[in-house]
Amino acid sequence: MSHARAARARAARVGLAAAVVGATMALGACGGSAQANANGCTPPPQTPTAAKSFASAPPPSDAQHTTWTATLQTNCGKITVQLYGDKAPQTVSSFLHLARADYWKDSPCHRLTTEGIYVLQCGDPTGTGTGTPGYGFGIENAPADGDYPPGTLAMARSMDPNSNGGQFFIVYRDTKLPTAGGGYSIFGKVTGGMDIVRTIAKAGVAKDAPRPGDGAPAQPISILSVSVQQAQQKG
Repeated sequence: MSHARAARARAARVGLAAAVVGATMALGACGGSAQANANGCTPPPQTPTAAKSFASAPPPSDAQHTTWTATLQTNCGKITVQLYGDKAPQTVSSFLHLARADYWKDSPCHRLTTEGIYVLQCGDPTGTGTGTPGYGFGIENAPADGDYPPGTLAMARSMDPNSNGGQFFIVYRDTKLPTAGGGYSIFGKVTGGMDIVRTIAKAGVAKDAPRPGDGAPAQPISILSVSVQQAQQKG
């Protein structure tokens, strides 16, 4: 082989190697989604700066006499719930409305309690605990004995019994809540993904929490999306 042909062959091999390296680097740069950590969670999305606002709550008739299933996609996995439109029609009607409006898109679950009461609180898109959908409504289907078993899905509210809106909580351990003022509306139960909630609870509260056992979860969890589907028609 002549010196010229040998040089051209070496150049071709070098060019191919460079192309392979370049392609590999490009694949690495375009690589897939973020890896889950030991808790099964990927990094949470950026928290919205404001919550969507609506003029009024939807009518309870939108959910009356029906049950529904909802799927909460989170950065830690999927949580599925059954919604009691037959027992808490106003609450479920509001939940359906907010889910369809993407109200909870990328919203963090901003509060975990690990002492006295055992709940993971979600539903405020701003993550501050003060965000609302612009309307409020009253209490439905609150237990007279104040017992909230694991898996209970209930509404969070202020001292005002008509302050139910977009915030809700999931109970992960038997919890007793005060009945004075009307209690807290139970509007569903978790049917899948309680292991996710327990993992968040096990990780505890963030070190900078304002009170022991009550603050932001140490393992951040955010709702990415919520989908709903009618499950059953009654009467």
